Parts: sequence; C-alpha cells; structure tokens
Amino acid sequence: MTTTPARTGPATSPETVPAADSPELADTIELLGLVAQLEHVAFARLAADSALAPTIEQRLELSRFASAAVERRDRVLARIIEIGGDPVAAVRQYDDVLDDFDARTQPSSWWERLLKAYVGYGVADDFCRLAAEGLDADSRAVVLEVLDDASHAELAVAELDAAGSADGVLTARLALWGRRLVGEALGVVQRLLVQRPALVRLVAIGSANQGTSKDTAPANAPTKLFGELTAQHTRRMSRLGLTA
Repeated sequence: MTTTPARTGPATSPETVPAADSPELADTIELLGLVAQLEHVAFARLAADSALAPTIEQRLELSRFASAAVERRDRVLARIIEIGGDPVAAVRQYDDVLDDFDARTQPSSWWERLLKAYVGYGVADDFCRLAAEGLDADSRAVVLEVLDDASHAELAVAELDAAGSADGVLTARLALWGRRLVGEALGVVQRLLVQRPALVRLVAIGSANQGTSKDTAPANAPTKLFGELTAQHTRRMSRLGLTA
C-alpha cells in the first residue's frame, strides 16, 4: 500500500495549476521529480555523513539535517500528487541522476566530503532554482522553499573556514577539489539538458519571465544558465576564501 505524503505548503488555486494532460503539467512534474530525488539523495548522504563525522556534535546535527531532507522531499511529493502526478514515477526517472558524479568525485577526507556537499551538490540545487522560474506560482513556491534551507551549508562553511584558516596546504587542496567538483557538476547539468527537453523548456520560460526577449530566450537560456551557475559557484568558494 502506498502512503500519501501529507499535504503541506501553499494552497492551490485554479489559476496556478497547469491544465491536465498539458505539456506544461508534464514539464512541472518532471522538475518536481528531480527536486524530490535530490532531497532523497541528500537524506542518504547526510545520514552517511552523520555516521562518519569526527565529533558527536556533528553527528547529532547531521542526523537532524537528514531528517529535514525527508520532510522536504515529502513536501515536493505532496505537490506532485496535488497536481495529479505519480510521485513514484516522477522520482524513479532520476534514480541514477548523480551516480556518475559520485563515482567521479570520491572524497578522500572529511573536508573534501564537506566541500562536495556544499559546492558539488549546490550546483544541482542552483539549477533547480533557475528552472523553477518556469513553473506555475504554487509549484515554484514549493521548490524555492524546499531549496531555501541553508542549515547544512552553514555548518559546512563554518567547519571548512575554521580548518582552512589554520592549514594553508589544506586550503590549496580544497581549492583544486572545488574546481574539479564544479566541472563534474556542470557536466551533470549538461547531460540533463541534453536528455530532458522538459528542463530546457522550463529554463527558457524562466529566462523569458526574468526579462529576456521571448524571441531570444530559448537560444540564450543555456548560456545564461551556465553563467549563473558558475557565478554561484564562485560566490560559494569565495565564502571559504578559496579560488574558484
């Protein structure tokens, strides 16, 4: 028996739900499925981090973050159900979305693991935020609220900043690691855009909604997207005093 996630988030109005069986609805469900999968992966990653963390304080905190990831995932699944989609099918299509990225970016230390969570997976979150600009108002609100939780990022920044300030060699290694991570993460985004036309459409719609000419938005949207993802990565690295 399938358990339906509890309904949370903003109330739905007819004006903000794509028409049944419309391309817009299918595109919306596709992005929501990606976001739900990323939150599910975050849960598994944070639970593993909790077991590996060097202090009991970190273990407790990371276990709380893992629990919060489940709550965020279920909010997205509830929205999929609310608009008439199949949440299991929506998530299943992204079941291996990060497998290649993880295989190529195996951390060799706790610090590399923290930076991977902050920088590497941060690129995927940024992509979803930008694609969400092409969604209906209620679905966009759910995605942006789910991705707005910066608790784990703040922990990673604090730990990495403290470690790096006392170890110049570590700082240099993490800068190199960060550049490798962003390259691999942008590769994931590139593959998504090649394999998932729905995501390309949402990025183009979002670009048009943000002021780009509707005539040029579809052509320029990918270039603009990668520029914004790179800029966000640079800001994250700068917070740590690392060269992007």
